[in-house]
Amino acid sequence: MSFVTRKKKIEMFDYVNYTLLAVISLICVFPFLYVFSVSFTDPESYVPLEFYIFPEKWSLSAYKYILSTDSFLNALKSTAFITIVGTVLNLVVSFSLAYALTKKQMPGRGLMLIGVIFTLVFSAGIVPSYLLIKQLGMLNSYSALIWPALTNAWSLLVIKSFMESLPAELEDAAKIDGCSDVGVFLRIVIPLSLPAIAAFTLFFAVSHWNTYFNALIYISDSKKWTLQVLIKTLVIDSDTIGVGQSGGDDRLVPQETIRMASIMLAMGPILIVYPFLQKHFAKGVMLGSVKG
Repeated sequence: MSFVTRKKKIEMFDYVNYTLLAVISLICVFPFLYVFSVSFTDPESYVPLEFYIFPEKWSLSAYKYILSTDSFLNALKSTAFITIVGTVLNLVVSFSLAYALTKKQMPGRGLMLIGVIFTLVFSAGIVPSYLLIKQLGMLNSYSALIWPALTNAWSLLVIKSFMESLPAELEDAAKIDGCSDVGVFLRIVIPLSLPAIAAFTLFFAVSHWNTYFNALIYISDSKKWTLQVLIKTLVIDSDTIGVGQSGGDDRLVPQETIRMASIMLAMGPILIVYPFLQKHFAKGVMLGSVKG
């Protein structure tokens, strides 16, 4: 096979591959365009069961209405609190414990590693977890969504592997200068781990922001619902926040526009934050990988 023929086949493969990927991307993007368009569609021009790529007439009526409801604001506050507090605690626990596990001289290190790996393979299940949360008195509280998720085996092992790849000479030099283990961790390890911290901040924040199943099981007070639970209830039962009542401009707000606006508000913060952490996210994917 000549070089020209091989080159043409490669170009043809690239053309077909790019075309296929473009079609798949469009299929994935269209639902988001529909949600975005319906949420900004004016109530007077909205036509049910009609596909929108761009609104015929733009309006913020749905957003004004849903942001004026107590149920959505309560869910937003609950989710923001869980995300901020949970992410901070996740970072503190995960990085401090992972650093401790890198020290071979630490008593009980092997047993702790076995325990971490054991949880990676086996899980107690829903019923024992619920009974434990109930026995600890954390039902119907934010603690049930934060404390059981302080860290996880995958995060610990990846962060541990990343820290083990840091130059040991830096720690030795710091200890020679009189720095304690805590000082080495705060002054040497943490500054060198900023890409890992940025990546896992995104991982933990997205996980807490999307909290649904645990909130559905452990939280019975509607005032403490997370956004995901509220949206699920809203999509199934449109009367959750009084959909269909008149908004601030004395016009009826269609149920569908309210639902789509709530979905956009739930996705918005993550979509806004992600581009700023994308560079660190790409690095975070390679954390703990084997270097050749």
